[in-house]
Amino acid sequence: MDRIRIEGGQPLSGRIAISGAKNACLTLMPAALLTDQPLMLTNAPRLADIATMSALLRSLGCEIANLQGGRVLAISAANLTSDTAHYDIVRKMRASILVLGPMLARHGRARVSLPGGCAIGARPVDLHLKGLERLGASLTLADGYVEAEAPGGLVGAEVAFPFVSVGATENLLMAATLARGTTVLKNAAREPEITDLAACLTRMGARIEGAGTDTVTIEGVRSLGAATHPVLPDRVELGTYMIAPAIAGGSVVLTGAERGLVGALIERLEAADIAVEDVPEAEGGGLRVSRRNGRILPVEIATAPFPGFPTDLQAQMMALLCLAEGESHIDERIFENRFMHVPELARMGARIDIHGGSARITGVERLKGAPVMATDLRASVSLILAGLAAEGETVVSRVYHLDRGYERLEEKLGACGARIARLSED
Repeated sequence: MDRIRIEGGQPLSGRIAISGAKNACLTLMPAALLTDQPLMLTNAPRLADIATMSALLRSLGCEIANLQGGRVLAISAANLTSDTAHYDIVRKMRASILVLGPMLARHGRARVSLPGGCAIGARPVDLHLKGLERLGASLTLADGYVEAEAPGGLVGAEVAFPFVSVGATENLLMAATLARGTTVLKNAAREPEITDLAACLTRMGARIEGAGTDTVTIEGVRSLGAATHPVLPDRVELGTYMIAPAIAGGSVVLTGAERGLVGALIERLEAADIAVEDVPEAEGGGLRVSRRNGRILPVEIATAPFPGFPTDLQAQMMALLCLAEGESHIDERIFENRFMHVPELARMGARIDIHGGSARITGVERLKGAPVMATDLRASVSLILAGLAAEGETVVSRVYHLDRGYERLEEKLGACGARIARLSED
């Protein structure tokens, strides 16, 4: 099992290109199930989760071509051979549940295993299922599978989510494109990935209004067609690499970065006395992040749905605040069990107290390298960031989590001066 070794204390300097968004691509790929025409996704990231979704779609009968070194995915669902998404694949990744809505909408039947993924809380799929029932689907749970039927097709309806759910919004948005009549999604998620999905579906012929707001209206159409769509930049990767020079020192330009994707993070970084500047298009565009002289200032953070502070950057920001001059607080309001990185940061000298969903971080002058273990995707990268700033050597184990969401992380940080290497074991 691979590990990553970091020799800390090296300021960063250089440029990092931001890849296509993992979470957006994982949503766009199942959209291909809505049509018998090809869907081509450009700017696709090359990640383990993308390979898992590809395997799932192929198991249903999709043909997928990886072009331009995997940067372009050409997907055809013209001749599906199965309506079952099996446990052996679905258990690896929660996004697998997103095949349910498209399969049901186009074929009137789907059998999908209940999903797996990172162990950061229950994250039930109840909202997905209740929403599809509102559209006329008949659902049963048997032997760990969701068995869904709509032999006469789905029918538009009003669906009011009791709380914001990105995945449920995505599943219902896709399903509603082929439902008869009008569907209105209320209290819908507003994340950029939702807007990106709606843009792709619109290119395929869907009729959607209000994406990016809390009320989305979909007029069902008889069929969708071919499209080519670019995957938007990954805002979590962007945020992670913005925090890297903040914690390690130095200055890094993030090319392909869009300020609107990470507005809440920028606000908190600037409050911590980290400089975030726009780079002119004549110089390649993007954002420049620089650590000022002196200690980082403490800040208060509460995770929230977009446009609030993203839960997927909570662990990384906590690593930064471990070095703040004073006491910071983080309230995790999205997922339970998302402080599993805290004991590992404590091994590096961090002072963190947890009370339920709240963390009090008392900053220290320095962290010290140590052997640590990743527990989930975002926790793993928070330990990498901490290692960049720590004295001595940090070795992060179980980095298979990392490979699910970060493309060529060692190369990108290494090109900016980080002393980082992957240790492969036979």
